[in-house]
Amino acid sequence: MSNLKAVKRENISTGSNKKLRANGLIPAIIYGGKNPNQNISISKKEVSGIIKSETFLSKVLELDLDGKKEKVIPRDVAYNVVSEEPIHIDFMRIVSGKKIVLEIPVKFVNHPDSPGLKKGGVLNIVRRKVELRCPAENIPDEIVVDLTGTDIGTSLKISSIKLPENVAPTITDRDFVVATVAAPTVIKEPEKPAEEAPAEGAEGDAQSEGADASSKEADASKKDDKTKDSSGSDKKTEDKKPAEKKPAEKK
Repeated sequence: MSNLKAVKRENISTGSNKKLRANGLIPAIIYGGKNPNQNISISKKEVSGIIKSETFLSKVLELDLDGKKEKVIPRDVAYNVVSEEPIHIDFMRIVSGKKIVLEIPVKFVNHPDSPGLKKGGVLNIVRRKVELRCPAENIPDEIVVDLTGTDIGTSLKISSIKLPENVAPTITDRDFVVATVAAPTVIKEPEKPAEEAPAEGAEGDAQSEGADASSKEADASKKDDKTKDSSGSDKKTEDKKPAEKKPAEKK
């Protein structure tokens, strides 16, 4: 049980509350039971460690108000819409012998001992909190669900969960499901479409174009060779010109 120190708050004006928040305090109120409502303030630093927990609104706290200790339970928290910082808390007195309706968080344990989860099954949580009617002096922090031995297809109903003494669900007309161990979900990837084979006509045209190109290249090569031969023969002809005859000398 967490202990918090509280200070009486006489002035409840808006300006006074702003000043308290600026000094690291949170305005709050205690109500319920036979005693009158009491305006208080508590240290933001002291409560910050537990106010963010999932069990805060079902957690029994002990407030120390001027040396007098009183058990309370948080019932509501107001937050700043911009900074999301707590700006006011409502506490309800716990009166012995009275029963309180609370939403208690569900905690699942022994995941490795579940055959269904070992096979690849999935824990499908239907209710993360269950509303219970609890004695003021026996409020559980959480409901523990043991997954040992659970197989695929198992439904964990409220009747199979062990609750503290004198604690009962507010839903009494049915045995509701808290969680199930479901079969694994397999996502099948879509098959890729087969690559389309080229049309016969297109293939024939491609081959024809290739043959024409080869034929043109061959003709061009032959022309080049003829040109080379022609130029070579002309050169040889020029090289074989007959020598000029000298005129015969006169006797």
